[in-house]
Amino acid sequence: MSQPRNATQLVVLLGVFYAVFGAVTWLNSVLIPYLKIACELTLDQAFWVTMAFYLAYTVMALPSSWVLKRTGFKGGMITGLLVMAAGALLFIPAAHTRAYGLFLTGLFIIGTGLTLLQTAVNPYVTIVGPIESAAKRMSIMGICNKVAGVLGPVVLAAIVLKDADALIARLAGMDDAARALELAALSGRVVMPYTVMALVLVLLAVLVRWSPLPEIASEEEATHADGTPGHASVLAYPQLVLGVLALFLYVGVEVIAADTIATYGQSQGIPLDRAKYFPAFTLSAMVLGYLVGIATIPRLLSQSTALTLSAITGVGMSLLVVLTSGYLSVLFVALLGLANALMWPAIWPLAIEGVGRHTKTASALLIMAIAGGALLPKVYGSLVGPADAPVLGDRLAYVLLLPCYLFIGWYAMKGHRLRSWG
Repeated sequence: MSQPRNATQLVVLLGVFYAVFGAVTWLNSVLIPYLKIACELTLDQAFWVTMAFYLAYTVMALPSSWVLKRTGFKGGMITGLLVMAAGALLFIPAAHTRAYGLFLTGLFIIGTGLTLLQTAVNPYVTIVGPIESAAKRMSIMGICNKVAGVLGPVVLAAIVLKDADALIARLAGMDDAARALELAALSGRVVMPYTVMALVLVLLAVLVRWSPLPEIASEEEATHADGTPGHASVLAYPQLVLGVLALFLYVGVEVIAADTIATYGQSQGIPLDRAKYFPAFTLSAMVLGYLVGIATIPRLLSQSTALTLSAITGVGMSLLVVLTSGYLSVLFVALLGLANALMWPAIWPLAIEGVGRHTKTASALLIMAIAGGALLPKVYGSLVGPADAPVLGDRLAYVLLLPCYLFIGWYAMKGHRLRSWG
């Protein structure tokens, strides 16, 4: 299949999947401050939310590749959706017991389902049209992802963090018994939204089962390979290996920009009732970046040039975060979304181009790189340090972003062109 005849239907269905990715993934930006209160955690402990969720991508990516080889891409999508639903349902006993470990287990299971789903879905984006415009199509998918990523956390924040500042003030003056009752009520707020999520995911699995989604007949289709045997090992492709590292760093800085902005706003003296909506600003900036990508790639900008400009913007915004303070510094954290928008759309096709028969394994390796979202936010949290003994503090800890953007810039300019390690 060179390009599917029902390409429009396929793009719409892919857009729905990317919306699911966004809505589910960016709920973590609300869960961090929410579970910090409900489970009485330190900031560093609360960042285990991102660790549990994104670690699934590393642990389960290669098993997902094995599953896809047995079920096909379409069967993998159905399985991924059902696994995600199971993880969402685990939030019900977690909420009733206020057990942080159960919340983290549920997040890991959701991440496992997303790993399988993303490993199956992403190659389809490359076969809908020419490889040269893959970043443009991924930008369209990115808009679906981030619009849902804006709306999902806003809705969840309105439910679970309603009157958060007043609640924190009340908790400070309560005895242990009253505090336990108040926290139990807070923990219960998460049951309804995650139950609805599970039902929607099951419905999507049913729809996929009866959808006209075509199966990818050969792995060469997904990367526009020329059919030559290529390298014996997937690790022999420098553009892929370096792309995995670039994607690891990109996901890390993207998650830091979106998931830390609410707590960072608090550290700058902004009330949580206002700061809880700040992740929506970061994601809105990403939507703006995707629109730029759709308008310019490949007509005005190549994928590599777009990635280079994105990395330069990331370096500049990171410096401005560190060199300013208050609302202005928070604004530059939000504007990191603009720098990050075109990175996934550009890195993925640059890394996977030409790997041919290794496509499923290469896709799994790139999905494993999403573990950057597990590790780098934890590094950021460690650099911040505890409130009573800060290391660098909330603002200076953003220096972590600088080497990440610099490597991504090098990959954009040179690394993706390498075709051998010699």
